[in-house]
Amino acid sequence: MARDTGAACRRCRREGLKLFLKGDRCYSDKCSFERRAYAPGQHGQARFKKQSDFAIQLREKQKVKSMYGMLEGQFRQYFKKADQQRGVTGENLLVMLERRLDNAVFRMGFASSRNQARQLVRHKHVMVNGRKVNIPSYLVSVGDVVSIKEKSRANGLINESLEAVERRGVPSWIELDKKGYASTIKALPNRDELTMPIQEQLIVELYSK
Repeated sequence: MARDTGAACRRCRREGLKLFLKGDRCYSDKCSFERRAYAPGQHGQARFKKQSDFAIQLREKQKVKSMYGMLEGQFRQYFKKADQQRGVTGENLLVMLERRLDNAVFRMGFASSRNQARQLVRHKHVMVNGRKVNIPSYLVSVGDVVSIKEKSRANGLINESLEAVERRGVPSWIELDKKGYASTIKALPNRDELTMPIQEQLIVELYSK
């Protein structure tokens, strides 16, 4: 499976905000963005230049792609599906991205980052409604129960992440049973619950050209 293998901290610095791509490190004083809150490269500290509308739209799309760990082809397919649905395209897109299994595992607190969650799913540590699912792009639905298989509950990374879940918080559309290593999807995610500074309308404008 193709994936972005570039340095995660450079992506945060490029977008000008924390994308929380490296789990607990992003909350510590080791965070590269905290130490160097400017764009990477030899011109990273250069004087700010006014950006065109296209550049602003492109950066917003790149930011969301990096946040959810996706490549261009897959991201564009999500946009096409969102555009075909009823409702606001930008909000449809974000809801679909939030419903991805790897993102859901991260939101539930079983992993400290989406990349770590993707690895847990790929290595068959995660179950949906009692069945193993190893597809990170699987879309969870209302009523689905996502759990960690019994043999994987002694995994140190999973337990460390669960211990830190209160610091990150669990969204209201998820009901976490911490002791049972399971979570239930109570409802579809609401746009108001996505606290990251995302301007999805810019992505819609970019792809609509």
